[in-house]
Amino acid sequence: MVDTMDLWNKALKSAMAIPVVKVDREYFLRKELAVYCNSGQLDIAVSDSPLKVLNRTQITKIANGCIKYHLTLVCGTSALAGLPGGWGMLGAIPADIAQFYAHVFALIQKLLYLYGWPDLQSERGELDDETAQMLTLFTGVMMGSQVAVEAVQRLSTELAKQVVIRLPKKALPKYAVYNVAKQVAKWIGIKLTKDGFAKSVSKIIPLIGAPISAGVTYWTFKPMANRLKKHLDEQLNLMI
Repeated sequence: MVDTMDLWNKALKSAMAIPVVKVDREYFLRKELAVYCNSGQLDIAVSDSPLKVLNRTQITKIANGCIKYHLTLVCGTSALAGLPGGWGMLGAIPADIAQFYAHVFALIQKLLYLYGWPDLQSERGELDDETAQMLTLFTGVMMGSQVAVEAVQRLSTELAKQVVIRLPKKALPKYAVYNVAKQVAKWIGIKLTKDGFAKSVSKIIPLIGAPISAGVTYWTFKPMANRLKKHLDEQLNLMI
């Protein structure tokens, strides 16, 4: 029997090793907000929150741009993996899943930073175990896990009470983030076994495999991204 939590942890580890995953909060915010803010406002966005200097329309426009960017990249890579010999049949399946979740993780960080969340990386700029727990929770939110949604809502309430630019690690045990992340990891692992099978089928048919693979990726990634954005929109008043 497949250990679904172990399956997710392997996918998590593989995806986090891909360079695109690492999002520098300050660089991202200054780059994306430069069109809308002056230097003083950019400093406020970085030291406090983008919600202090952006309106809802601007937040939505930037968020949609981030979603479109990663959707385009992840579908392109998935199509490449679907070509005959693209990444070597069976070997392409885990690679495709890894790159899919690498873009999921990058998008999670970008949307969180845009919506006022603190930096998920360690003080040394590393994606550590705590980062992995948070990425697991928000992946759960993107996939419709109510357990993940409730955990994130509790954490959002806590963070709304303080001004921090880095995720306070002491808040994670307080809200049982680790225990919930384990539950969500098992839940995601079950879905991964199904998604992995669907992606493998799309690669069996030569030439047709590429567009099918990209299509499967599109209709998986886009709803996940939109679900996260909807959740953050609903929590927007809490974070302001």
